[in-house]
Amino acid sequence: MIASPDDVLDALDPEQRRVAEAVDGAVCVLAGAGTGKTRAITHRIAYGVLSGAMQPGQTLAVTFTARAAGELRGRLRDLGVPGVQARTFHSAALRQLSYFWPKVFAGPPPQLVETKIMLVRDAVAHCRLRADRAELRDITGEIEWAKATQTAPDDYPGAVLAAGRKPPRAAAEIAHVYAAYEKIKSGKGRMDFEDVLLLTIGLLDERPEVREAVQAQYRHFTVDEYQDVNPLQQRLLDLWSTGARSLCVVGDASQTIYSFTGATPAYLLGFRRRHPDAKLVELVRDYRSTPQVVGLANRLLARAGGEAAKHRLRLISQRGTGPEPAFVEHADEQAEAESTAKRVRALIDDGVRPAEIAVLFRTNAQSESYEQALADRSVAYLLKGAERFFERPEIRQAMGFLRAHAISGGTDAEAGPLAAEVRAVLGGSGWSAEPPAGSGQARETWESVAALVRLAEEFAVERPEATLRDFTVELAERANAQHAPTVEGVTLASLHAAKGLEWDAVFLVGLNEGMMPISYADTPDKIEEERRLLYVGVTRARERLTLSWSLARTPGGRGRTASRFLDGLRGSDGGRGVGSARPDAYRSPGTGASPGGVPRPRRKVGPVRCRVCARALQDAAERKIGRCLDCPSDVDEFLLGQLREWRLRRADEHSQPAFVVFTDATLTAIAETRPLNERQLAAIPGVSRTKLERFGDDVLALCAGHDLAIEPDSDDYGHIPEVEHDLGSAVEDAADGV
Repeated sequence: MIASPDDVLDALDPEQRRVAEAVDGAVCVLAGAGTGKTRAITHRIAYGVLSGAMQPGQTLAVTFTARAAGELRGRLRDLGVPGVQARTFHSAALRQLSYFWPKVFAGPPPQLVETKIMLVRDAVAHCRLRADRAELRDITGEIEWAKATQTAPDDYPGAVLAAGRKPPRAAAEIAHVYAAYEKIKSGKGRMDFEDVLLLTIGLLDERPEVREAVQAQYRHFTVDEYQDVNPLQQRLLDLWSTGARSLCVVGDASQTIYSFTGATPAYLLGFRRRHPDAKLVELVRDYRSTPQVVGLANRLLARAGGEAAKHRLRLISQRGTGPEPAFVEHADEQAEAESTAKRVRALIDDGVRPAEIAVLFRTNAQSESYEQALADRSVAYLLKGAERFFERPEIRQAMGFLRAHAISGGTDAEAGPLAAEVRAVLGGSGWSAEPPAGSGQARETWESVAALVRLAEEFAVERPEATLRDFTVELAERANAQHAPTVEGVTLASLHAAKGLEWDAVFLVGLNEGMMPISYADTPDKIEEERRLLYVGVTRARERLTLSWSLARTPGGRGRTASRFLDGLRGSDGGRGVGSARPDAYRSPGTGASPGGVPRPRRKVGPVRCRVCARALQDAAERKIGRCLDCPSDVDEFLLGQLREWRLRRADEHSQPAFVVFTDATLTAIAETRPLNERQLAAIPGVSRTKLERFGDDVLALCAGHDLAIEPDSDDYGHIPEVEHDLGSAVEDAADGV
């Protein structure tokens, strides 16, 4: 553990040290990928606290995911400053709202809804419209974007037009649903996660005593991933930080890839206009990637346009030389997947851990061929941010239609070849040959079913005499081959889901025009965001990087070209020179670990399955309780009653809503599974590490049949709780079809 301010500074490179020493006033840190930004800001906080310039209880670090907030807290503990708060925007806001609302209004705040889908469904029905589950998710995404950009329902059509946004349905319809959603939600006394920020802003705006209390409590602010701030979050930050002694923001405009959620790098790039006296520090020493990878990343951004490109950082690798990035052209998609799997297998055979290898693609619909190719070579894999192809609801449903048609003998003689028959059957179930408008879940669902149609085309080429029944058997065999449980494996992920992670070897696949950039990126700004997305993919690689594309979709076809973003990347320098380390390149002291290293997240193997019938669970409420809602429950009613009484006492002691302790769904799951130890309790959805540490002993004692004498535990700042909500998951869901 570092015990003195000098120790803190000695562990940093010159630019990181400048960040750490800037403990007063405003400071803007432009930090490139792999440059140790988390190291810089945590050491800055530690230096401020250990030198006496900051008080731990007056310091708040905010970021965008619970995982990132946990990483900040862990590093600060290791640096000897455990009292500093590190939270997500929503967590910090809910904590304040839960504390101040009862004082102002003499009652609890509205109950927080865990998902908007059901309320959106009711709003759609209220407007006498129809929407399937994919459309409901897209409409929900539009409502979230509108609220994040502070757009009222009446203003939504104009805002969409001004932003060049393509909604999944007519803007007037969505505005109507949006208004109905707000009315229904308010009528039920509920609030959503955007309301958490809005209501906190309202309290701070309208109640001087609340604003003064918060501003007196927090005097030092640090904001990570500042390029991802949306207007609503910036407004809250402004209210928090007015009059603060220090405000440090850190980000990289070249990694802005979430504009579809309302995020904008404008606040990062305009920080010094709003804070003229702010210090500016650029972190460009890349500790993650080899000079060859860094050189490629630099050349990719050198061709970028737009406002963010004016502020791009030219990274300088601090690592030794490595292999050149490989550019591989394939005849078709199948050949690309098989070649990638072969290369992955070779790396594993050479001693590279599967967990240190990733295959990254633009959309989740591309995953199936790579899942199959890896399975054929007995390579275990983990699909991050999405379900396996054959476990997606739209694919299960489509396979059901095909099986039913094959069993009934309803082959359409006029449908023609197998692929045409598959298209006809799926067309009768609602799928169309033309993609839907917009770029959200409905488009992702369409792409998944379209991939199933392409499988039929490929199968027909291999077996010209095959029938629909033969094809359904083939699909079942493919699905069964991928159900084997895995403990560790190669990561398959979309580029959006890969943000913040890193691997020794990265394969960027499907780099064709129409996929990278995606076909519906139809404005210069959207094209540039696609380029930044590819940049994020490139900078995930530490040592080995392979970029590939195919010339056709199916064997024997043609008509595809490599992504325009690859033009000029295979220059005569072969990846050397631009990113090479300087003679005076600084290497971080210590064990050689990257200062910018991101801890590997716990990977979830496969979907959450019903503990009664083993079906993969899709609904959030079902995943919470761990079974289908219509499957029989074996809940221990006596235990459930005890748990509810215990939760009520805990909530009353801390003046919290009961759901903050545990939700009803989580209590039901506990009463059904009756865990015997911490491991079993931690496996229940809704039991986070924080809640396990805080409430685990009580819950296990009740499950063991013991009576409890509740002793209140202590928490600072009025016992306001942490929110166990990972916005990164929401972002990954939204990004699937973007």
